[in-house]
This record gives sequence, structure tokens and C-alpha cells, in this order.
Amino acid sequence: MDIISLVPALLILFFASSAVTQDTYPQVVSDDQCQCYLTNGSNAHYFTQHRFFDFRSLSEYAGVPEIIREPWNSSHSLASSDYFLSDEWTDNWRTQSWNNSELLESGDNDASYLLVNSPSNIYIEENRDEDAASDTYLTMRTSRLPRFQTAAEFESVVTGLHYISVRMFARARGAPGAVAAMFTYRGAEDLADLQESDLEIRTMDPLETVQYTNQPSYTVDGDDVPEATRNVTLPRGLRWTDWAVYRMDWTPTTTTHYVDGEEVAAIEFQNPRDPSQLFFNCWSDGGSWSGVMRRGQEAFLQIQWIDMVYNQTTQNTTGGGGDAPEQSDPPAERDAGPCQQVCSIDQTDQVGTTVLINDGASGGDEDSNEGGGDEDTNEGDVAEGDASSIFGVDGHWHHLTLWIPFIVALTIGTGLI
Repeated sequence: MDIISLVPALLILFFASSAVTQDTYPQVVSDDQCQCYLTNGSNAHYFTQHRFFDFRSLSEYAGVPEIIREPWNSSHSLASSDYFLSDEWTDNWRTQSWNNSELLESGDNDASYLLVNSPSNIYIEENRDEDAASDTYLTMRTSRLPRFQTAAEFESVVTGLHYISVRMFARARGAPGAVAAMFTYRGAEDLADLQESDLEIRTMDPLETVQYTNQPSYTVDGDDVPEATRNVTLPRGLRWTDWAVYRMDWTPTTTTHYVDGEEVAAIEFQNPRDPSQLFFNCWSDGGSWSGVMRRGQEAFLQIQWIDMVYNQTTQNTTGGGGDAPEQSDPPAERDAGPCQQVCSIDQTDQVGTTVLINDGASGGDEDSNEGGGDEDTNEGDVAEGDASSIFGVDGHWHHLTLWIPFIVALTIGTGLI
């Protein structure tokens, strides 16, 4: 047998081994196989925890509650469905029922009417979009009633978030005079000590515009702080009434914002320093920031899913004095040593899953996460990593075994054995 006659078989072996190798790196893994998560973008960072909340297939809980038209009953309403009584919800989120009556009485802001958060304004709704990509989504509702504004808010159970990359697939809809928001928050007695990073959609703004702010954006004297805010036009002709992935990366030096994978803002000024909570809300109080909603009108924040990686402290604290809380998670720094199993939620093509980008044997594919704001899988970088792994040059020497049949056939064909 001469070497020429072996060419077809050798080619089959070559492509088969390449395909197997490409399927093994990066690979989808469960979170218990990940010691940390590395984000992509211009301000890539390591995190130790991952959570994914999926509201797309909850038809058994779908239904739009009636608006409760009396303030006390509204704030003391029951959950809109059993989903909001489940461990999936209550272990991670707290539905809010507070009101702004004390602020109204104090005159410390320019709110012009009572705001009341109601559990009944957070519910699962059937997706009736044409060519809907999901069965359901979570809706947060705010509505102007004769006596007050009914609103919606929920907060993370974890109050010791110390840096986070959070994404929601969401849209806002409805009448002018509302604010739909995702933000981190750490309260303080003095305005100057407040720590907060916001994504806010104001329904009185143009459909192409959203606001990003590292609070406070004003002083106690009422002066604006322009360095704190970015007024951004959404990329690629998007409107805030369209479904889009809104991503906020709070890291030690900067809070960076993305829309559908494109970086749209980065704010270093007044970047939060201390452990915080994560909030989502939809509200109006008739003040200058939200604007006044006309009676009988309403607005909505609708969310299909929330995906986040974060670091957490041992103490659930979001304000006050005392010593800084200790880290409950080991430092999520690849170069420092503790994190060897490095995963990514950016390099997967399936929302909510994680892929292993370094298994501790080598430098792996981590560099492909840095630079650029593309949230989708970086196919070029992954392909390059796979090509090198075929020969084991990336440290994964078990891939070399895929070439044993090729080597044996080649040596037989050349008469060496």
C-alpha cells in the first residue's frame, strides 16, 4: 500500500479529529464546575457567583392583576401568583411595598403626589408579540390613579454585592411620566455619601434615549453634577420599546454599560466603592425627574430574563458605619491563583449557560474576553484557540491522542513499521 492510497482515509481522520477537538473547547458546563467567571468588554473582570432568572416559560403563572385603587390595600396586596411565593423568587428577590409619604411631608424632594409600591404590580404576563420569542415575561407596572401613583419595585436579597455584571433582556412601554430602572444602591444619611449606579429609561424622553448615572447627580443646593450622567442614544436605531439586552458592569474603577453587546457608556466619576444591593423598579412621583403621568395612564418595564455574575461579602449590609465586611468569596483573580476553573457567560451562544474557557491546565482562552464590547460568542478567538489545541500546544495534551490513528496510518503507509 502506497501513501497516495491512504490520502482519503487520512483526510477523514484529520477532519474528524479537528471536529472532536472543536466540540470540546470551550464547553458548556454547570456552575459547580466554575471557580470564577470572566466577563468580556473593555473593563473585563473576574466574579465568583452566577445566577440566571428565566421568565420566558411560566405560562402556568400568567395573568394580569386588577389595579388596586386604594393606597393601603395596594401596598398590602398579595403576590400576583404563586411564582412570587416560590423559593426561586423569595430566596433571591424581595418585592417592595413602601411609599413616599414621609418624603412628601418633609419636602426634601419635588415629588407632587403619593407613590405606593404594590406586590400586585409585579406579575407574569403572556407574550402576545407577533412572532413572540417567548411564552411569557415578567412585567412591572406603574399607573396613575386619582389619589396616588401605584408602582413596582424588587430588590436583591443579597445586600453585600461587591461588584457585578448584570444583564436583562427587557423593554419599556407606556405613557410619559414614568421611570423604568435597573441599578445598584447603597444608601447614606448624607447625599454626598450615596453610592448608586443607574440605568434609567424615562418615558418622557425620546424613544432612542436612555440615561446612565453614578449618583448623586445633584448637590444639596440643587446644582447639577454633569460628570455623573450620560444621556445616550441607543445603537443601531434601537428604541427602548424594542427588546434589547441591557448590561451594566460595576467594577472597582468604572461602571460600564452595554446595549445588545455594544458599549454605550463608561463612568469613572463617583464610581461606587462599597457593597450594595441590586434593584429593579418602574415608578413615577410627579417630580421633575419622572415627570407627571396623566390620570388613567400607565407604563411598564417588561423583562424576559436576568443574567448576572457577581462577588459577595459575608455581611448583608448596604449602609451605615463599622468595619468593612470581609469577602466570603476567594479573590476571583486568575493570576493570583485561587481561580483555576475559569468560565464565561459571554462566550456561550445559549443564554443562561456557562462555558469553560480555562480548566486550570493553561492560559486557555481568557484573553479572548478582553477588549471590545461584543457580548456574543467571539467566534474568531474561539476558533483560534481550538486550532492550537489540536496539537496540544495550549496545554491540553489529551487532544494529541486524537492524532494517534493518523500517525499510525502514516507510518504504515510509508513502510516505517
